[in-house]
Amino acid sequence: MGAFFEEIPENVMDWIVKQKVFWVSTAPLSRHGHVNVSPKGGDCFGVPDRRTFWYMDMTGSGNETISHLLEPGNGRITILFNAFEGPPRILRLWGKGRVLEYGSPEFDEIVERENITTLPGTRSVIVIDIHQVGTSCGYQVPFFNFVEHRRVLEKYFETKVAKFERGNEKESMDRYWALKNAWSMDGLPGMRRGLKAGKEFSVEPAKKMVGKLAPKNGNSATAELNVAYVVIALLIALVAILAATHPAFEYFPAQRRMQDLLSQVTSIPSGSASAPGIYRLPLTTSVLSVLIPPRTRLSEPPRGLPSTGLDA
Repeated sequence: MGAFFEEIPENVMDWIVKQKVFWVSTAPLSRHGHVNVSPKGGDCFGVPDRRTFWYMDMTGSGNETISHLLEPGNGRITILFNAFEGPPRILRLWGKGRVLEYGSPEFDEIVERENITTLPGTRSVIVIDIHQVGTSCGYQVPFFNFVEHRRVLEKYFETKVAKFERGNEKESMDRYWALKNAWSMDGLPGMRRGLKAGKEFSVEPAKKMVGKLAPKNGNSATAELNVAYVVIALLIALVAILAATHPAFEYFPAQRRMQDLLSQVTSIPSGSASAPGIYRLPLTTSVLSVLIPPRTRLSEPPRGLPSTGLDA
């Protein structure tokens, strides 16, 4: 039945590389983002050691995995294998993923080290640093007989690359990446080469979501942070007002300066200008009078409290 390990068990290493299909799952950090699951076929993946898994990432119409792995603070990824023949088995690999983009030194290094045969349309190699492995029964997974791998995608990009090499600039992979792979459906940035090519060739990225929930590219990552900043700013303002008005702090010079500042604000009519082009916030005396109760003489501490010497 189910079992967990910190690394891939030795007895499943060979089983992994014999599989014909697996699934990749990632998600953005935002609670409003969309979880992505992608099937991967072919024989271009490997297990260099018991804590590492890699696969060759072919170009497609989407790039959710790349965007999620590149999102700052993210990188979470899960790989799922199923046994469709022989004894039942489900295997999951949990870890953090790295995107080695086509043309980068890191890409070239792993291609040489792992002896990877790249195909037309290859856009990256995804490397997963594994920190947890899980196996489960797979008793409900049906049997399937493997026929052959599909070669449609390879042939499509093989034709596209050939057109580009014959002089058709519009068939370049960089233009395709700018159109399809520069942004995720949640508006997260994707392939760096796609983003660069989009600016260089003025390529408008393809729209990936419809309806009122469709985000603008680049906005989803900052929307929740902006809300958090507003909440933090309000809390800071509230703490400052409490520090300026609470009796426990009335003998500190900082509180006196705060009170003097607030007194100056209350003495200026709402909306009046203090200097050309500079306007006060519309804070009225009636509002501040609720926040700042009438004060006693600051030079005289309440009965029973010794003088601090700070009120001189």
